[in-house]
Amino acid sequence: MLYVNYPKCTTCIKARKFLEQVGAQFEERNIKTENPTYEELKEWHSKSGLPLRRFFNTSGMLYRSLGLKDKLDDMSEEDMLELLASDGMLVKRPILVTQDKTLVGFRQSEWEEILK
Repeated sequence: MLYVNYPKCTTCIKARKFLEQVGAQFEERNIKTENPTYEELKEWHSKSGLPLRRFFNTSGMLYRSLGLKDKLDDMSEEDMLELLASDGMLVKRPILVTQDKTLVGFRQSEWEEILK
């Protein structure tokens, strides 16, 4: 299982502690230093069941400075994936990638369900 996070993010810290508490085995990856690729994001998106916009870190400074709130509606899925792959700080985190599911953001009940 892959745990993608930003170490300075408080939600990511909570999620990591949760994974450790339940004894989950995971590979950890820093989203800022090791950007998700276009192909990874495409796969994660398909395994998440979420709209692609949910992969954007809407509270991030970069998201706001690029004015993406008003631009995403006019972008193709391909353009969104390319944009997300261009900078890990645009991607919502933490992300938990299992064999057949991807969770975006930390909601403990969802994570507990997937780790059963």
